[in-house]
Amino acid sequence: MHSRFPEEVCDKLGNYVYRLIDPRNGETFYVGKGKNNRVFDHAEGLHDISGGDDDQNLGPKLDRIRAIKSAGLAVIHVIHRHEIPDNAVFHVEAALIDAYPGLTNIQGGHASSSYGPMNHIELVDKYSLPAFPERPEHALVLININRLEERFDRKAIYNLVRYCWRVSKARAEKADYVLAVVRGVVVGVFKPLRWMNATPENFPEIPHADGSESHRIGFVGEEAASEVWEMYAGARGKRVTNPELKHVQNPVRFWRC
Repeated sequence: MHSRFPEEVCDKLGNYVYRLIDPRNGETFYVGKGKNNRVFDHAEGLHDISGGDDDQNLGPKLDRIRAIKSAGLAVIHVIHRHEIPDNAVFHVEAALIDAYPGLTNIQGGHASSSYGPMNHIELVDKYSLPAFPERPEHALVLININRLEERFDRKAIYNLVRYCWRVSKARAEKADYVLAVVRGVVVGVFKPLRWMNATPENFPEIPHADGSESHRIGFVGEEAASEVWEMYAGARGKRVTNPELKHVQNPVRFWRC
């Protein structure tokens, strides 16, 4: 029988953020938020829990828990912070997710693409670059591609943004352009010519296209015309300021499509 907090302790804890740790190597493999006894349910890998975005698609986390139990061990759990105000718990969770690479969390931390780890150049760009249009005139798909090795390598940007995403193909096909976004800054604009399932046959030039992501889609396209690129990305990128267009947890945002 797994442990539980007594009722009087639950009343004192309020919102908390916790880590699940693999006792075999001391590695933190999951970060979550909760109330009451949620941490114990997650540490046990139970399915009778509800009330959070991280209750879906738990495969990697459950696989890790099963492996720990098969070794005759138990998941270690740490309550990292408790009594967290409602308006702060997402940010505390996000900061921990950002701090532990390689987690089994399906989704990144809340607003990590906008407020997550950045170097000083990224921060200067984020707050000094020109603003992206508040109400773009085209139908757009904005895709968060996280970090780039080379910020202005258009070919690299294209290869990252075009493959591959869990979105509706019918909806994506309505978009005039696909925009690549890094930390809240639009850095690339491409015109999709054809959306396809992510299979080796459709994307032979993608080394890791092995068919395991065939339920996702990608596109073949070309750079947008220079005037469109200037409108949405400019020379160094443009800051997304409209909340309707900002990425929170989902890496894909649609506009007018």
